[in-house]
Amino acid sequence: MTKAPSLAWRVTFLLAAAQLPAFVLAWIVTFVLGLANVGGFDASFDEMASVRVTALVNTSLVRGDDGLGKIVPTRELQAEMQRVPGLLFAVFDPVRMQPLAGSSTKLVSKLASLAEVRANHLHFTMGDDPWPGSSGHLMFFETPIGLMQVALYGQKFRPEDMLFSIWNDLAWVSTYLIVGMLTTVVLAWFVVRRGLTPLRAVAGEVARIDMNSLRQRLPTSGVPIEIAPLVEGMNEALMRLDAGVERQRRFTANAAHELRTPLAIMRARLENAKASTLKSELLGEASQLRSIVEQMLVAARLTEGQTTLDQRIDLEQSVRQIVSNFLPLAMDCKRFIDFDSSAASAIIRGNQRAIECVVTNLIDNALRAEPKNGTILVRIDDQGVIAVVDHGEGVAPAIREMVFESFWRKSETTSGTGLGLAIAKEIMDAHGGRIWVEDTPGGGATFKIALTLSQE
Repeated sequence: MTKAPSLAWRVTFLLAAAQLPAFVLAWIVTFVLGLANVGGFDASFDEMASVRVTALVNTSLVRGDDGLGKIVPTRELQAEMQRVPGLLFAVFDPVRMQPLAGSSTKLVSKLASLAEVRANHLHFTMGDDPWPGSSGHLMFFETPIGLMQVALYGQKFRPEDMLFSIWNDLAWVSTYLIVGMLTTVVLAWFVVRRGLTPLRAVAGEVARIDMNSLRQRLPTSGVPIEIAPLVEGMNEALMRLDAGVERQRRFTANAAHELRTPLAIMRARLENAKASTLKSELLGEASQLRSIVEQMLVAARLTEGQTTLDQRIDLEQSVRQIVSNFLPLAMDCKRFIDFDSSAASAIIRGNQRAIECVVTNLIDNALRAEPKNGTILVRIDDQGVIAVVDHGEGVAPAIREMVFESFWRKSETTSGTGLGLAIAKEIMDAHGGRIWVEDTPGGGATFKIALTLSQE
């Protein structure tokens, strides 16, 4: 089964991924507000060109033979100057407080005094242009020849300037974005995990529901509105499932109850019939049918809560009596039964009739598996574990779990209904016990049942 992705991590990732488009949207909104001069924002399309043009100026900076910097326009900068005849640019050395050779004379004359104050970031409009008009920029940049003050004026917008501007702003706030996104991931994970607590609570309630607690309904109080339809749908499904299982249980109980009388009459008539091989075989079949019907009835009453699980049961006494009752049938079938108990005191709490039905079924199965003239052994150890040992074909390890499934049989020719062991397991589960099968030394199968001993 493929492991499902985590909803908490999925939501966390989406929240973190939303930070980048959110930044771009905020940038666009801020720029639009700047164009409209709303809320103190001031922007223009031409202002975005400053990023691209500044990069062109920076790549044009070189050092001369005298070691001083100068501007030698590259081919790209020259093309931009031809496209925008009014473009002015100047570069100031902050150490010497002098403009570099190649700077625009007009721009230098206007900014000479401002360069002396080493302005880190300055937007300006020259006095002979209308206000608001052309946007000028004066900023410090790390250039190929060191830290310089670069000034622009009269740059003009090109469509690609929008991408340059966004990328520049991202670079400026990259640390903020990284820290913000990491913080978002951590906080979002905790917040989402906290928000999914009601869903985990519902999952816990669902995990506790089994065939014996189908009447239970998931709580709807305090459930968030987003998962309320899921909870209501599951409650409706539980209601339908409970009704279906209830009908099945009533049918099973009624069928078992109705079958008891004709089986008892049939067995009585068989016992009064003349001795013959057919009589012995029919008595064995009738015994098995009666055992299954009794188990069905007991299991149905246990699941319906119509009987108690708190009876005090002396295992040794009960099992010894069952073995005694089977002796005549075993002798008719040319088999023998031995009983052995090493338990000083084997007292349990449960339903005596149900436990006796399980032991009866195991002994009946063992008599059928045991070869003629063979002996089965019913044993109780000092831990109260009941073992029914036969010396037949045994049960292969690959099918030891399957034999406890309803209607399972080794083959179509195998006798029986495939119900006895399945009902026995259901009864043991209701008692909190265990039933399993092992190999018999020398060949055969040993079925065991274990229940918790009472501390009385």
